[in-house]
Amino acid sequence: MKNELVFVAAPGRGHIVSEIEFAKRLSEVDRGISVTVLLMKSSSLDLDSFIQELAASVSSSNIQFISLPKVDPPPSELKSSNESYFAAYIEKHKCLVKDAIINHVLPKSGTHLAGLVIDLFCSSMIDVANELGIPSYVFCTSSAAFLGLVLYLPIRHSLSGTEFSISDPDSSIPAFANLVPSGVLPSFLFNKHGGYSSFLSHGTQFQKAKGFIINTFAELESHAINFLTADKESPQVYTVGPVINLDITKKLSESDRKIMKWLDDQPSSSVVFLCFGSIGGFEPPQLAEIAIALKQSGHRFLWSVQPSPPKDFTAKPKVYANFSDVLPKGFLERTKDRGLVCGWAPQVEILRHHAVGGFVSHCGWNSILESLWNGVPIATWPVYGEQQSNAFQLVKDLELAVELTLDYRFENSDEIVVADKIEKAINWLMDSENPVRQRVKDLGEKGRKALMDGGSSLISFGRFIADISVNRL
Repeated sequence: MKNELVFVAAPGRGHIVSEIEFAKRLSEVDRGISVTVLLMKSSSLDLDSFIQELAASVSSSNIQFISLPKVDPPPSELKSSNESYFAAYIEKHKCLVKDAIINHVLPKSGTHLAGLVIDLFCSSMIDVANELGIPSYVFCTSSAAFLGLVLYLPIRHSLSGTEFSISDPDSSIPAFANLVPSGVLPSFLFNKHGGYSSFLSHGTQFQKAKGFIINTFAELESHAINFLTADKESPQVYTVGPVINLDITKKLSESDRKIMKWLDDQPSSSVVFLCFGSIGGFEPPQLAEIAIALKQSGHRFLWSVQPSPPKDFTAKPKVYANFSDVLPKGFLERTKDRGLVCGWAPQVEILRHHAVGGFVSHCGWNSILESLWNGVPIATWPVYGEQQSNAFQLVKDLELAVELTLDYRFENSDEIVVADKIEKAINWLMDSENPVRQRVKDLGEKGRKALMDGGSSLISFGRFIADISVNRL
């Protein structure tokens, strides 16, 4: 009989991609595992076509998808905290998840329901697993250090009883090797209107899970992993990364092909790529500073230009219809021989291209893993979420990135990073003598080996498979 796992994916591109990629790898490593992925509809993003394309890329008959019915949005007053609004939206799906398991998964013949794999933001689903009498596993799409930060919150709260303050002294957070300045902590930890309490709740709930599946590898985050595994009574830890989409057969759009053709014409490692995630971008005053820096640096560049995300995260993101309207006058003409400006960019394909020599990034965890895999060094420019702490870890704990900024936040709309600072970081990033470049290549190679026979992540895969094999309903 097959072991059946049910995945509950949060409605976000970065979360869905890595969770489905993990499901694909599980089915490849052990054909005796089948997976049912329960998908929530987003309250703000149109993910239908994206999910259909992703599902079509899954050739394994061991993976099936079930779209859950759409639920009503939470009360609008919860919008004062994106995190609490998102948690409330996900919690509305508890009955739907339970019903889907009872009506569609349990009746399947020839399978044993071995566990519920939930997204980092779906801690409320641990209650569903407990009601059904099955183990739950938290799939962490971010770093082991960030998971350690969330698990640390209940410990800290028992001592302080309050959220963080930006004026707090540097914090000793066990998952980080260095003292952590308040300025690089995620914004939600300062939020008095539900952001902090939401993640405090996640950290408390996580202790009820049987295990943590983390998209990282032992050689990258040894300090954080040692913290997570120090207490033998805590949930089991499985490091299974880098879990990234390596599909090279993906059909590119016409605009994507134009970008790749332009890269084909550039010298090896000569292009700096600037991209800030699916909802990361800037308003014209900041774009002007970036443009000045690129012009002054003299480096070839590929720049994904998008507006900053809306303050109301449930609103539809904007797009720039005409780049010449938002960039300095004459910039596109003056730099056309060494630069290309685009909107949405096929990041995975770009980072694997030989012409790309550096990446100015928002430091989302998927982007970090993709850059390491391809040996492309990063200059850090976090924008939202946990990206500030990711950037801090990369620069200070791991020495794997160039510091451009560590504490930038898109919600501080009057904050401008000046051109001279950007130019300096880009020049150091692209310097062939920068020791970060070799460290990134070395870690990238270790990440590849972690997934090979005898590698740390493949061994961890094996432990997880062995553990779920003893779970029976």
